[in-house]
Formats: sequence, structure tokens, C-alpha cells
Amino acid sequence: MKHGSYFRTLFTVLAVMLWPVTSSLTIATAAAGGGSQTASPQALWAELLKRQPYPYLISMPEAKRTELDGTYTKIVASTAERVHCLRCPDYAPEGGLWKLSLDKGVFRIFHPESGWKSVGTFIVAADRLLLANDPNCIDGLGLYRWRLEKGQLALEVLDDPCAIKLRAMNLTQQPWMSCQPPTVEAAVTEHWPAPDGCD
Repeated sequence: MKHGSYFRTLFTVLAVMLWPVTSSLTIATAAAGGGSQTASPQALWAELLKRQPYPYLISMPEAKRTELDGTYTKIVASTAERVHCLRCPDYAPEGGLWKLSLDKGVFRIFHPESGWKSVGTFIVAADRLLLANDPNCIDGLGLYRWRLEKGQLALEVLDDPCAIKLRAMNLTQQPWMSCQPPTVEAAVTEHWPAPDGCD
């Protein structure tokens, strides 16, 4: 095997092995015009909800419900036109809809407009929230104080260096609106103002 061919093969293998968990899902199509079709935001969210984190730093927490479990959304006001980049900073607080799922010790976060997403683990103890095992900062922990009132989850960072502190900025810049109906009656009748992005 020639050196050029060997290095191309090696590069291909490494690229497949190291492709980040947070990359967008692209589906190749066989349309007459060729090209590719990016999966819909709904498909990307459904795929993310099936994904499980890897215990990079600490063991997986016990898979039991917490008082924070549920789906939350927020709409971030755009301050400038979004610039296309091949490798945007992780957790950059881009404008538009954001979705956050907290489910039995697993957190998932998603920005539908860009397709950016991540998954990790969380532990709740009193009013503290500990984030870990995030592929964007595999050797770091994030510690927050949380408050859940009137359908809004507010997070206050205590210590989180992840993604040059962009994770903390993103999670705390404004409250997250709960997608959980406020009462059983509201859930049954669906007569409540569900936040944008809940599905």
C-alpha cells in the first residue's frame, strides 16, 4: 500500500471514530438532483431522546425520577444574524428556540435551528444541580442552584467552566419554561398556554 493511500485510510478511520456526539444528523438522499437532506428538527430531537450518555468522569446516576424531570424550552432573542461556521463553539447561546430535557438523571439539550445538541448526566440534591459526563467537557463538572416556580426553571451557576463557560451562560441567561401542564385538569383538557417548542 502506498503511503498516500495508507494515510487517507487512516484519516478516514480516525474521522469516523472521533466524529463528535454533538454533530448534526445528515441523511444522504438519492434524489435526481443529488445532494443531501438534513433531518428535521423533530427527527433530531427524537433521535437525541434515545441517546444515552457515557460515564466519562463519574458513574451513571440511578435512573429514578427527580423533581426536575420534564422538558423545558426557551426562546432566545437574536441579537445579530447567525453566521455559518464549520465548528461553532459548543453551547454558544444562539438566538431561537432551545429545548432541555431532564429525565431520570440524563440531561439533553438541543438547538433546532443549528442542529447542535448534547447529552450528559445530572444529579439533584436539595437546591443543587450537578451536571457531568458531557462530551463537550468530559473532565469537568457543572454546579448550579435551581429554582422551579410557576412553570419556570431558573438556574444560577455556582461553578461551571465547561465550553469556556458558555454552558453556564446558556443555561442561566433566562428561565426555562416547563412543558408540563400545571394541573391534572390542564393536562387532560389541554387548556393551558403551552410554551413554544413543547411537543
